[in-house]
Amino acid sequence: MPVKSQTTEAMTWSENMDTLLANQAGLDAFRTFLKSEFSEENVEFWLACEDFKKMKNAEKIASKARMIYSEFIEADAPKEINIDFSTRDLISKNIAEPTLKCFDEAQKLIYCLMAKDSFPRFLKSEIYKKLVNSQQVPNHKKWLPFL
Repeated sequence: MPVKSQTTEAMTWSENMDTLLANQAGLDAFRTFLKSEFSEENVEFWLACEDFKKMKNAEKIASKARMIYSEFIEADAPKEINIDFSTRDLISKNIAEPTLKCFDEAQKLIYCLMAKDSFPRFLKSEIYKKLVNSQQVPNHKKWLPFL
């Protein structure tokens, strides 16, 4: 990919979080940033929910729902996300018979948290600045009349 389009691409990530999440390179950079802040569980949960909503097989839906629940939702989960009690409680009650919408409320909460907190910090981070700045270095040599 040409340097100019990489710069433009990285700069478009600042437009909104959807643009960032829809771009694999942007998502990778955002994940790297979140890992540096020890909060990658948020984007991992969001991605797991996006993947979950595309499922068709009823047996696999139940299995995947339990996996997401045990990894992100239940108390002391390995990648427990920060959601309010009522949302967690509702998911806990509905996990026995999950639907493709069973994580929607939690996913919205996590998206809002990332959009209001993590995303603005990412745009100010050295990770993002280096991506944009390193790609803006011109390739041409300057003309020096005294050489």
